[in-house]
Amino acid sequence: MLLVVLGGSRSLPGSIVPRDAAGFHGDEPQVKDQRCRGERDGSANSHDGSLNSRTSMRKQFVTAALLLMISATLLLAHDLFLKLDSYFAPPNTAVRVAVLNGTFSKSEGAVTPDRLLDLSVVGPTQRRPIPRPSWKPSGDTTWLTVQTGAPGTYVIGASLSPRQIALSGEDFNSYLKEDGIPDVLNARTLNGELGRAVRERYHKHVKAILQVGDDRTAAFATVLGYPAEIVPLANPYATRIGDTLPVRALVDGKAVVSQLVIAGGERDGQRMEEVRTRSDSAGVARFALSAPGKWYIKFIHMVPVTGDSVNYESKWATLTFQVR
Repeated sequence: MLLVVLGGSRSLPGSIVPRDAAGFHGDEPQVKDQRCRGERDGSANSHDGSLNSRTSMRKQFVTAALLLMISATLLLAHDLFLKLDSYFAPPNTAVRVAVLNGTFSKSEGAVTPDRLLDLSVVGPTQRRPIPRPSWKPSGDTTWLTVQTGAPGTYVIGASLSPRQIALSGEDFNSYLKEDGIPDVLNARTLNGELGRAVRERYHKHVKAILQVGDDRTAAFATVLGYPAEIVPLANPYATRIGDTLPVRALVDGKAVVSQLVIAGGERDGQRMEEVRTRSDSAGVARFALSAPGKWYIKFIHMVPVTGDSVNYESKWATLTFQVR
C-alpha cells in the first residue's frame, strides 16, 4: 500500500505534510528523496547520460520500495500517547515521560516541538506551561521532562497542530477499520465510496494523569480546551481494581454522543485486550478497571467536510494513567 503525502516544507497549523515525509498520523519518520538531483555537464558523453539515467531509475525504485515498507508499517501505528515508567511520583522531582508516536508499546517516530500548540501541566493549585526545551526528540521517540511540585493529582497535556494527508480508497478503508472509525466506513460503504481516494486533516491531543505523593486532588477533572479531549469524571487514583471509571469525550468543548471509545493498556509488560464502548447521551463512556497496570483510553472523532481542501477531518484524543 503506497501512501501519498502532499505539500510544503513547514508543519504550520493546517499545513500539508512534505512529500518526502512519507508518514502517517504523527508522521515524523522520514525518507529522503533519493532521486538524482543533478546531471553531469554538457561535455558528458552518451554513455555517461545512460549510466546516470539507470542510476536515477534505480534510486527511484529504492525510494518507492522504502515508501511502501514505511507506509505499511505506519498504517499499523497511528496513535500518540504520553507514557511514564511509573505514574506515581514523589513531590518536587523531575519526571520523564515518553511520547509514543505509534503504539502504546513502541514509538515509530519522534515528534518535533514545532508541532506543539500547547504543552502544559495542571497541579494541585494551577495550570502552568511546560518549557518547550523540555520536549526533546531522540531517535524514534520524544522525551518530555516535567517538574512536579506539591503532593496531588497532576495532568500533563500536549496539543499538536493539524496536518493533512492523502490516501487511496483502499488504504483509507483499512485505516478506518483498524483504528476504530466504523461509522465513517459504514457511510462510505452505503454511499458506494469505498474506492474513492481522500484527503484528511487530522489533529492529535494527548493527556496523562499522574499521582504525586499521597494527596488526591481535583486536577484530573480539568478541561484543557483541546479540540478533542478525554476528561475523567472520577479520580483514577481514588479507584480500586474492579471499579468503573467514567470519562467524558469532548470535541471542541462539547460532549460527543455515541462516540466509539476504546480502552486498553499493559500489565507487567504484556498487552491487555482492548475494550470498546459507546458514549451515552451525555458523552460519557464507562470502563471497568479489571486489572492493575498502565491504562489508556482513546477515541478518534471523524466527520466528512465539504468546501475545503480535505474530504474528512479527524480529531484524536488519548488519556493514560496507572492502576495499582
